[in-house]
Amino acid sequence: MHNSHHADTFEYHHQFSSPSNDPISFLASATELSKQQVKQAMQKGAVWAGTGKKLKQLRRNRQLEAGCGLHLYYNPIVLASEPPTPTLILDKQDYSIWYKPYGMYTQGSKWGDHCTIARWAGKHLDRPSFIVHRLDRATSGLIIVAHAKRTAAALSELFSERKIHKRYLALCQGELTESTTVRAEIDSKNACSHLHPLTTDKQQSLVCIDIETGRKHQIRRHLATIGHPIIGDRLHGQAQPGDPDLQLVAFHLDFICPNTQQTIDITLKPKQLPTSFLRYEVIISTL
Repeated sequence: MHNSHHADTFEYHHQFSSPSNDPISFLASATELSKQQVKQAMQKGAVWAGTGKKLKQLRRNRQLEAGCGLHLYYNPIVLASEPPTPTLILDKQDYSIWYKPYGMYTQGSKWGDHCTIARWAGKHLDRPSFIVHRLDRATSGLIIVAHAKRTAAALSELFSERKIHKRYLALCQGELTESTTVRAEIDSKNACSHLHPLTTDKQQSLVCIDIETGRKHQIRRHLATIGHPIIGDRLHGQAQPGDPDLQLVAFHLDFICPNTQQTIDITLKPKQLPTSFLRYEVIISTL
């Protein structure tokens, strides 16, 4: 058993030598938390149980066998965070497609998962949920969440075979006037982005982007590489604290449904995009 406290954030780990039928009371007495705080941490995905590396989130009180490890990752700031609200775009039972707003995570961490699209979709549709692809926390737009293991595997395969086509819109700094393909490597891996400027003024350009690969922060890094960082990019651009959110949205998705072989083809309407894109409504509505 060991404890590591840092301000109000701490980890607590314990291995049971005999069965425990009340992990909530155990954690409350072992830490300085109330039972209600422990219960909330469980519901929000910050309590894990299992043997060895086979750990699963413990969502509610249940018996834990001898030899079972119990792990609490308590961060009051994470647990107090309120997720922004996503919008359900399409529900196909075995998977759903959502509009993920800026600031919402795709996946959680050991400190919690209640601010993630996966957890939101699972809770609101009352089904298990599986992540098949990611959008950065700062990127908004269309994301697929699977609700059956078989469908999750099929969709993941479509992604790895590049058979799910995604298009993005970005507002970037400066005047980008010509279509260009960027092939700059990312983390020593091939990466390819096709950039198509739609309109530009001296200050900023509206760009439509197709990507052949899905490397981490690929679009953000590629636009920064050619001197046109995305507006609001605090990581790869020159965004200041008071600047707007990252102006990048996944606005189009098309693929063949692995269950029905139907074509799924979704394009967000201008009014469904972040408000900063509304001034370009006429151009975007032709895409």
